[in-house]
Amino acid sequence: MLVRILAAAIAAPSLLFVTASAPINPPRPPARAGLHLVVAPAGNEVRYRVREQLAGFDLPNDAVGKTAAVTGGVTFDAKGAVVPAASKFEVNVEGLTSDRSRRDGYVRARVLETAQYPTVTLAPTAVAGLTWPLPTSGSRTFQLTGDLTVHGTTHPTTWNVTATFNGSDVTGTAITGFTFGDFGLTQPRVPIVLSVADSIHLEYEFHFVPEGK
Repeated sequence: MLVRILAAAIAAPSLLFVTASAPINPPRPPARAGLHLVVAPAGNEVRYRVREQLAGFDLPNDAVGKTAAVTGGVTFDAKGAVVPAASKFEVNVEGLTSDRSRRDGYVRARVLETAQYPTVTLAPTAVAGLTWPLPTSGSRTFQLTGDLTVHGTTHPTTWNVTATFNGSDVTGTAITGFTFGDFGLTQPRVPIVLSVADSIHLEYEFHFVPEGK
């Protein structure tokens, strides 16, 4: 019997190497793709917050204007780094509203000059303190840096972000601050307003979903 097996192997020598030529390592998994998060249809609001002292009031208060006209998104590559060329948010500030229509008209016409500069944009450039892959539950705090354009002037900004992850949905708040002078804005000067602080806080209450969801 052994003689017959050896004879068959000699007649067809390739049979001796079938096992040896097969791959000994399992195939590698495909590289992880990046992720593009976009603004969801609901749950997004941008707010400015400025401390002011109105005539006839004993204490100062915060003037808060808001709008839900936000579009855009942020893209991460396969390693979790922001892709600046594919990341941008745009806010239409022509519809900013607060609790006082006179303030709104002044801000649009005299401060932001929305007829000439109708949008505010943020171009994200990097994140720090955010793990990758993104978590699917719980909350995280991290920082996002990006180029903010207001009134035709662009400056780098740092945003403090608190995000909550629920499956593929991401919600939370991002906050940054700057002065009127940083973007060439004129502080309000009207009789009813005694004083306005030289600082603006910008808040973005966001809701992101993966593109195509």
